[in-house]
Amino acid sequence: MIRSELIQKLADENQELTLQEVERIVDLFFREIIERLAAGGRVELRGFGAFTTRDRDARTGRNPRTGETVPVTAKRVPYFKPGKEMRERLNAK
Repeated sequence: MIRSELIQKLADENQELTLQEVERIVDLFFREIIERLAAGGRVELRGFGAFTTRDRDARTGRNPRTGETVPVTAKRVPYFKPGKEMRERLNAK
Protein backbone atom coordinates (compact mmCIF):
# COMPACT_ATOMS: atom_id res chain seq x y z
CA MET A 1 0.00 0.00 0.00
CA ILE A 2 1.28 3.44 -0.84
CA ARG A 3 0.47 6.75 0.86
CA SER A 4 -2.25 7.76 -1.63
CA GLU A 5 -4.00 4.38 -1.24
CA LEU A 6 -3.96 4.81 2.56
CA ILE A 7 -5.48 8.28 2.25
CA GLN A 8 -8.17 7.02 -0.11
CA LYS A 9 -9.05 4.07 2.14
CA LEU A 10 -9.34 6.33 5.19
CA ALA A 11 -11.47 8.81 3.24
CA ASP A 12 -13.76 5.99 2.04
CA GLU A 13 -14.24 4.72 5.61
CA ASN A 14 -14.78 8.23 7.04
CA GLN A 15 -17.32 9.87 4.73
CA GLU A 16 -17.73 12.83 7.12
CA LEU A 17 -14.15 13.92 6.35
CA THR A 18 -13.02 15.42 3.04
CA LEU A 19 -10.08 13.98 1.15
CA GLN A 20 -8.04 17.09 2.04
CA GLU A 21 -8.77 16.64 5.76
CA VAL A 22 -7.72 13.00 5.66
CA GLU A 23 -4.54 13.96 3.80
CA ARG A 24 -3.71 16.57 6.47
CA ILE A 25 -4.26 13.96 9.22
CA VAL A 26 -1.97 11.44 7.52
CA ASP A 27 0.68 14.12 6.93
CA LEU A 28 0.50 15.16 10.59
CA PHE A 29 0.80 11.55 11.74
CA PHE A 30 3.93 10.86 9.68
CA ARG A 31 5.46 14.26 10.49
CA GLU A 32 5.06 13.65 14.23
CA ILE A 33 6.76 10.24 13.96
CA ILE A 34 9.66 11.78 12.03
CA GLU A 35 10.04 14.70 14.45
CA ARG A 36 10.03 12.40 17.49
CA LEU A 37 12.67 10.13 15.94
CA ALA A 38 14.79 13.14 14.89
CA ALA A 39 14.71 14.32 18.53
CA GLY A 40 16.06 10.92 19.61
CA GLY A 41 12.71 9.67 20.89
CA ARG A 42 10.71 6.50 20.42
CA VAL A 43 7.25 6.03 18.89
CA GLU A 44 5.24 3.04 20.08
CA LEU A 45 1.93 2.02 18.54
CA ARG A 46 0.48 -0.75 20.71
CA GLY A 47 -0.32 -3.90 18.75
CA PHE A 48 1.59 -2.58 15.73
CA GLY A 49 5.19 -1.92 16.75
CA ALA A 50 7.78 0.61 17.80
CA PHE A 51 9.91 3.02 15.78
CA THR A 52 13.34 3.95 17.14
CA THR A 53 16.70 4.97 15.75
CA ARG A 54 20.00 3.15 15.88
CA ASP A 55 23.48 4.57 15.59
CA ARG A 56 25.78 3.40 12.81
CA ASP A 57 29.50 3.91 13.30
CA ALA A 58 31.70 5.58 10.72
CA ARG A 59 33.40 3.10 8.42
CA THR A 60 35.29 2.75 5.19
CA GLY A 61 33.10 1.71 2.27
CA ARG A 62 33.84 0.82 -1.31
CA ASN A 63 32.44 2.30 -4.50
CA PRO A 64 31.15 -0.78 -6.35
CA ARG A 65 31.66 0.79 -9.77
CA THR A 66 35.28 1.88 -9.36
CA GLY A 67 36.44 -0.21 -6.39
CA GLU A 68 37.71 2.99 -4.76
CA THR A 69 37.48 3.18 -0.96
CA VAL A 70 35.30 5.98 0.42
CA PRO A 71 34.71 7.18 3.96
CA VAL A 72 31.16 6.68 5.26
CA THR A 73 30.27 9.00 8.14
CA ALA A 74 28.51 7.93 11.32
CA LYS A 75 24.73 8.33 11.21
CA ARG A 76 21.44 7.44 12.83
CA VAL A 77 19.06 5.19 10.94
CA PRO A 78 15.39 4.41 11.60
CA TYR A 79 14.52 1.01 13.02
CA PHE A 80 11.12 -0.69 13.33
CA LYS A 81 10.35 -3.52 15.73
CA PRO A 82 6.98 -5.18 15.08
CA GLY A 83 4.64 -5.70 18.03
CA LYS A 84 3.52 -9.06 19.36
CA GLU A 85 0.07 -8.85 17.72
CA MET A 86 1.59 -8.12 14.30
CA ARG A 87 4.08 -10.99 14.60
CA GLU A 88 1.30 -13.38 15.60
CA ARG A 89 -0.94 -12.36 12.70
CA LEU A 90 1.91 -12.63 10.19
CA ASN A 91 2.81 -16.12 11.42
CA ALA A 92 -0.74 -17.49 11.84
CA LYS A 93 -1.36 -20.68 9.92
